[in-house]
Amino acid sequence: MTLQLRVYVPPHPLIKHWLAVARDAGTPSVLFRSAMTELGRWLTYEAAREWLPTQESTVQTPLEECPATFINPAIPVAVVPILRAGLGLLEGAQTLLPLASIYHLGLVRNEKTLQPECYLNKLPEKIDPQTRVLITDPMLATGGSIMAAMSELVQRGVDPALTRIVCVVACPTALQQLSTAYPGLNVYTATIDEKLNEQGFIVPGLGDAGDRTFGT
Repeated sequence: MTLQLRVYVPPHPLIKHWLAVARDAGTPSVLFRSAMTELGRWLTYEAAREWLPTQESTVQTPLEECPATFINPAIPVAVVPILRAGLGLLEGAQTLLPLASIYHLGLVRNEKTLQPECYLNKLPEKIDPQTRVLITDPMLATGGSIMAAMSELVQRGVDPALTRIVCVVACPTALQQLSTAYPGLNVYTATIDEKLNEQGFIVPGLGDAGDRTFGT
């Protein structure tokens, strides 16, 4: 079977609401952070569907024994926030994946070349190929940062088919690159915007997610 990149835009009213709050240029930083947290929570909820490993067991209810399904603790789960903007989505993701390992990856875009430059890499040398990896990055714009992150992860043994990307706004430019390089990936986004401006920002987008999250 031929693998194909899958992009999900969940039609959830809470996702739409918090996206609208995040898009609004008049939203103050403190509320923008809340919007990022909520988007991280609800998009992670959608991404976890049929992704988290489970195991079958039984439990004794007050009345009788019955079948039960639990998250399998033997299969590792990791969240990789792409700094610094990805930290905004991390808090919401952690509420649903409290036992996940957190591996920070710091990438900054060179404003002249629009290419990513790594300034922090906390990924382990090797990652169990069974690991479920969730990447948080609010904006998939030029594709440079997410492609760099995927390259680092795959080099360490991560299976793209077990990887989920959670973002707020995606652009076809980044999605096309991911589709060519990693067709087994699944992307969960609040929306897909049609274009980039000359500075490489998504239009209409929501501006610089890192600056708006941290008030800088």
